[in-house]
Parts: sequence; structure tokens; C-alpha cells
Amino acid sequence: MNIIQVLIAIGVGIVLAVVLAAVWSAIYRKRAEAQLEEARRTADRIVDDAKKQAEARVKEANLEAKEKLLQMRSEFDKQAQQRRDEIKSVERRLQQKEESLDKKTQQIDSRITEVEKRDRSLGDREKRVEARETELDELVEAQRHRLEQVAGLTVDEAKRELIRGIENEAKLEAANIIKRIESEATELGNQKAKKILGMAIQRMASDYVAENTVSVVDLPSEDMKGRIIGREGRNIRALELATGVDLIVDDTPEAVILSGFDPIRREIARISLERLMQDGRIHPARIEELVDKVRQELDQKLFEEGEAAAFSLGITDIHPEILKLLGRLRYRTSYGQNVLVHSLEVAQLAALMAVELGVNDTIAKRGGLLHDIGKAIDREMEGTHLELGRQVLDKYGEKREIIHAMECHHGDYDPTTVEAVLVNAADALSAARPGARREILENYVHRLERLESIANSMDGVSKSFAIQAGRELRIIVNSEKITDEQSIWLSKDVARKIESELQYPGQIKVTVIREMRATEYAK
Repeated sequence: MNIIQVLIAIGVGIVLAVVLAAVWSAIYRKRAEAQLEEARRTADRIVDDAKKQAEARVKEANLEAKEKLLQMRSEFDKQAQQRRDEIKSVERRLQQKEESLDKKTQQIDSRITEVEKRDRSLGDREKRVEARETELDELVEAQRHRLEQVAGLTVDEAKRELIRGIENEAKLEAANIIKRIESEATELGNQKAKKILGMAIQRMASDYVAENTVSVVDLPSEDMKGRIIGREGRNIRALELATGVDLIVDDTPEAVILSGFDPIRREIARISLERLMQDGRIHPARIEELVDKVRQELDQKLFEEGEAAAFSLGITDIHPEILKLLGRLRYRTSYGQNVLVHSLEVAQLAALMAVELGVNDTIAKRGGLLHDIGKAIDREMEGTHLELGRQVLDKYGEKREIIHAMECHHGDYDPTTVEAVLVNAADALSAARPGARREILENYVHRLERLESIANSMDGVSKSFAIQAGRELRIIVNSEKITDEQSIWLSKDVARKIESELQYPGQIKVTVIREMRATEYAK
């Protein structure tokens, strides 16, 4: 019974479930249909709203397009009107130009007519002139034949004779005028120059120190030579390596020779060797230490030497590096003349002459002091002392006038200021003073021979003699080939040739001697 009841209950449950499912399905179908109907109505409403909005948009777009079209039409009308106005103005200008061109064309036509008339009249005149010229040529030719018959000379011969006579007269007159002017100018110039140079030279006097390429160090005893050489020569090698100077220990009693072309290195070696002998401790380490110390002290001494030189001239604003280079000139010589002493003398001479002439003596003095500054470094750097000096002065801010005076003192550049000329003259004066410089005999003889060869190469020269240590050249000419007037030109030609081919301090006097000798024998 229990199983049957359970089965009945299960069957009843299944039936109820089926009934409930059918009822639910019917209810869901109706609800879905209602929702579908509602969705259709909503869709229709949205479509209607969209159509209305689209129509409104289309109307607005049409209105905007019409407004823009109206604006574009109005703008086009304005531009078209402006263009029409411009075209009208251009047409008016063209019309005016056409009218002016018509007027000019009429004027040109009238001028052409006048020119044609003038051409016809000129043609007639030319014909008459040609006929007249023919008549004149015939008359001139007839007169020429008559003159040739009377004078016995052709026209070309007469012209040459006339030109030769005029040329000789002109040369003679020019030579006389030149001689007179030169005599007057030379007399006045010599008076003024002698006065200025005399006043400058008499106010100063300088001694010249000639340093050689060797220095001699005295030894207290012969035993010191062995200590200087050291064991197996290590001391002397260390000293030569540290100073760059050759030590010559020979048979000279109680003396050691220091040899080298750099005077500053020789001075460092000399002082170091003297201090080593005083100290007594001579070995490579001590030598290196003492040489470095002496080199530093000498650098300070060089600065003090340059400062003292500048201070002696009243110059106080020179760069310290330039002062140090000035001090190095104390140990540099040129043809046996101390360069620092020479620079001081050039500065004083240039300044004194500048005062006499009324120009800037400060520039002349400074240019004279610094004119050989390049010689302080010309052994260490490549280039001439002019180029090196210009670089140094430009580097340390010297004025252009000073640099110009420096670079003109050897004639490599043409001076453009009076101060540059004075520095050049003062340099020549200081170098040319008797005893200031010594000259190598070979160079001296070569210069004399060159002077005489220049004179002998000129036409009409019989003999020539270089006298007064090459400061005067006397030329004896053949009186039959050279006239008095030609002697003047010969002296000038020889002087110009000497200036262009030789280098020499001071000046060389060229004297041309012409004499007429008449010899006859009584028998």
C-alpha cells in the first residue's frame, strides 16, 4: 500500500507539473506578444521622430546654403566691381602712354628730318673740306721739296736733329735744376740732421759688452777638476745634461771652459758650477737640484733686468712677460753688440729725435726699446725676429703704432708714421757707431768687393774704389764717354743699385769723378 500511494503521489505530481508548465507557457507567450507589440510601437515612434528631425535638418541646411550663396554672390559682385575699376584705371594709363608715345614719335620724326638735312649739309661740307685738304697737301709737299732743296736734309733727318737738340737741352737743364735743388736740400737737411743727431748723441754714451760663445770659470785648485768630472765622468755628464752646455776640461790650469751658443744656458751653467764649488757637494742629484734653483733665480733676474731697463726710460706699463724677454736680451749679442744696451740706446735716440721734431716721443721710445724683442726667442722658435716680435707684442696687447715701428726697423715694411722712421734711423745710428759692432773679415771683404763690382758694371766707368771701411765709393769715369750731366745720373743709378742689392748699416756715399786731361809733347 505504501508503494502504491507513493506511485500515485508521483503520478499526481507529474500531472500537476505538466499542467503548471502548460499554464506558464501560455502566460509567457501572451507576455512576449505584448512586449513585441510595445516594441513595434516604440520603433514606429522613433522612426517618426527621426524623419521629423531629418526634415528639420534638411530645411536648416537649405537655409544656410542659400545664405552662403547670397554672401558669395555679394562678395563676387564686389570683387568684380573692383576688378572693373582697376581695368578702367589701367586703360586710362595705357591711353595716356599711347598719347605720349604718339607725341614722342612725332618729335622723333621731326628730328630725323632735321638730322637728314644736317647730314646732307655736312656731306657737302666734307666734300669741300676734302678738296681744300688736297690743295693744302699739294702746297705742303711743294714747300717741303723747296725746304729739302735749300737745307740739304730730309724731313726725318730734320726731325731727329731737332729732337736731339731739344732732348740735350732738356737733360742739361733738368740736371742743373736737380743739382741745385739737391744741393739746397742736402745743405739744409744736413744742418738740421746734424743738429738733431748731435744733440741726441751728446746726451748719451753707452759702453758695449761683447760676449763670446764661451765662458771661463776659474777653479780654486787643480784638484777641483777631478771632482767636477766625477767618477767615470758622471758629474760632468749630469751638468751638461742639465744645462745643455759643453764643459771643456783641458790642460788650461785652474780653469774650466763652458761652450754653447745660448748665453742664458752658459750663464746658468757658470753660476751653478761656481756654487757647486763653493758648496763642495758635487754629485748628480745635487747638480740637478742646484741647476733648477739657479734657473728659477735667473728667471727672476731676467724680469728684474727688463724692469730696470724699462724703468730707466720712464716706461712702467709693459707686460711682465715682455719685461722677462727684455731681460733675456741682456745675454744676447748681435755682431758683438749687446742687444739690451743697443735697444736702450735706440729708444733714447728715437725719443730725443722725436722731441726735436715735435712728434710722439713715447711711441718712438717704446718702439725703440721693443724693436729687437723677437731676438729673445728666435733661437727657440722658428721665424725671423721681426715675425716673432710682432707675434709677441700683439699677444701682450701692445698698440699698433708700437708694432708698426718695430716691424719697420729693417726696411721690410714701408713706414707710415714718423715714429717708425725715427726708430729705423736710431737703429742704424746705434749699429753704425764706431766700435759698436764688429764685422767678420770675410763678410767685410765681400761687401767691399761687391760695392766695386756694382760700380764697374756701369757703362763708362774706368775704375772704382771702396774706401773708409766701405762707407764711401769713389768712381772714376771716362771723360770721353760720360758728360758732367751724365755723371749726376750715374751717381744716382749706382746708389739705387746699392740700395736694392746690398744690406749695410748707416749710409754709403757715392762720388763720381770726371776729369779732362790734355797731354801734348814738345819735341
